Amino acid sequence: MNSIFAKRRSRLLAMKAMRDNYVPGNKLVTCPHCGQESTRKQVAEQLSVCPHCGYHWPMGAYYRLSSVLDPGSFRELNERLPAADPLSFPGYQAKLALAQRKTGLTEAAATATGTVGGYKCMVGVLDSRFLMGSMSAAVGEKITLAIEYAGKNKLPLILFAASGGARMQEGILSLMQMAKTSAALARFSEKGLLYISVLTDPTTGGVTASFASLGDIILAEPGALIGFAGPRVIQQTIGQQLPEGFQRAEFQMEHGFVDAVVPRSEMRDTLARLLRLHQRGGRP
Repeated sequence: MNSIFAKRRSRLLAMKAMRDNYVPGNKLVTCPHCGQESTRKQVAEQLSVCPHCGYHWPMGAYYRLSSVLDPGSFRELNERLPAADPLSFPGYQAKLALAQRKTGLTEAAATATGTVGGYKCMVGVLDSRFLMGSMSAAVGEKITLAIEYAGKNKLPLILFAASGGARMQEGILSLMQMAKTSAALARFSEKGLLYISVLTDPTTGGVTASFASLGDIILAEPGALIGFAGPRVIQQTIGQQLPEGFQRAEFQMEHGFVDAVVPRSEMRDTLARLLRLHQRGGRP
């Protein structure tokens, strides 16, 4: 029993440390968007959002979960599912070890059951600090297991995407996760269950081309980069100047790819409202 409480306490301390330390700098931080300075306390109080211009800093996985799930409802699944090195790619093991020490995660994805506004659901989060949230075989497996758990237990599913795409160090095994997660979502959809996809900065590559784009409802954070290839690659390929704000969340909403752009401060309430609206009879 004591070991269980110790494990929970260490996880909570790790979540607090990630929340406090992920905002860059010591006492003052400079926003990369507007260039203005704020104290770390001001930024932390705004959920890692610039108080001057609304720029959304990336969030760690556990911090994200704590900002969305009701206090005390967090129950992590498949926490220790490890990354592999199927191709013995040079330097890959060292990069994995460094990312694990930096983030406290085993892989770039964290999944948990919990409640949002009192409504039970399954939530999965990609962490861009872990090799840019790239989708390895282990990440695909964690997302697939979360989808299957939600389907088996008839829970709504919420997935937060933040990724540079497939993980090149795992080759075709990484690319296979696009089909794997998409097939799992097809089976989930056949059960008539709700899937909400939330796109954060950045959501690109194979993640965009698979589970991130398959939500019944697709939300995005302000300013998030959303696309398959990046805008510089596209511009160089087609040889044309791209429109202002191309591939940003607001541009994607104007063109029908995203249903709503939701600031981080409103995300929990928005998700709770959507879960309530999709409950049978309007009850949990």
